[in-house]
Amino acid sequence: MYTILIVGFGSIGKRHLENILTNFNAKIIVCTKRKDLVKFQKKGVVIVNSLDDAFLYKPNIAFITNETSFHVKTAIILAKYGISLFLEKPLSNSMVGVKKLRSIISKNKLITQIGCNFRFHPCLIKIKKLLDKGELGRIISVQVESSSHLPDWHPYEDYRHGYAARDDLGGGISLTCIHELDFLYWFFGDIDKVFSITGKYSDLEVSSDDLSAMIMIFKNNIIGELHLDYFQRPDFKSCKIKGTRATLYWDSSSNEVKIFNQKKKQWKIIMKLLNFDKNLMYVNELKHFFKCIKDKNKTINDINDGIKTLQVVLCAKQSSQSRKLTSVKKKLI
Repeated sequence: MYTILIVGFGSIGKRHLENILTNFNAKIIVCTKRKDLVKFQKKGVVIVNSLDDAFLYKPNIAFITNETSFHVKTAIILAKYGISLFLEKPLSNSMVGVKKLRSIISKNKLITQIGCNFRFHPCLIKIKKLLDKGELGRIISVQVESSSHLPDWHPYEDYRHGYAARDDLGGGISLTCIHELDFLYWFFGDIDKVFSITGKYSDLEVSSDDLSAMIMIFKNNIIGELHLDYFQRPDFKSCKIKGTRATLYWDSSSNEVKIFNQKKKQWKIIMKLLNFDKNLMYVNELKHFFKCIKDKNKTINDINDGIKTLQVVLCAKQSSQSRKLTSVKKKLI
């Protein structure tokens, strides 16, 4: 049986706790200042308010789900104790401490995973397989959109106080919604250069960026366009990939993957999800993480992958300030 520590207890920490309780056999400790966890205590969950108290229970796995700006600091403390780490996305909001964290993880041979649940979306898994088989021919370009209305995320709380709205806590659309950048990196590999317009443009009461438009040049010369925003209703995600033989399209409203064949000049639905339960993505990423720990294998999205996508976001912010096409920096500071 694993002894699992969950640090932080916002919406994602709560989701992971509930999924672990429902699907896995584990001793669970939650480190949080919140007081409203009586129902979980009745289920055997231990509540502590400091890492020192948590260490008394000797956890061997930790889920870091606190605010983004505290991820690396927390992870360094836990990694020193030889604890395998599930770090919620994004890895951080800066490169400070990242080199030290990676060194400790490497030295202690720890299993790590970045919590990008869209890698476990059935439609995106299907797209990845089609790309790997070369079904679209040589890929020329890709266009991705992810738009939503931040106040609708958690209607039960004031969005202005959540970490996603606060730059000081590592919020902002480009970091908080790093999912799309992550699956683009998963699909097409390293990104070489970025041009971006990223900042606050809407009337939302946030201190962070609420729009990010990026044009990316991948190392394999694929051109990527990514649009992210906090202010659209209804929520919408889409991905269009253009190859020399076919064009592929997916969006979140239809949840179908379809391909337009250039020769036949018609669309063909390859996959369609009915009554999709998005929580399955979160359950499946946990199953993958725990299996990798058991088998001592690298996860689908480890610390090094998290570093690469973080570097792209930071590069995009730099590009937005300079208004120049900017090379993605690989040096850790």
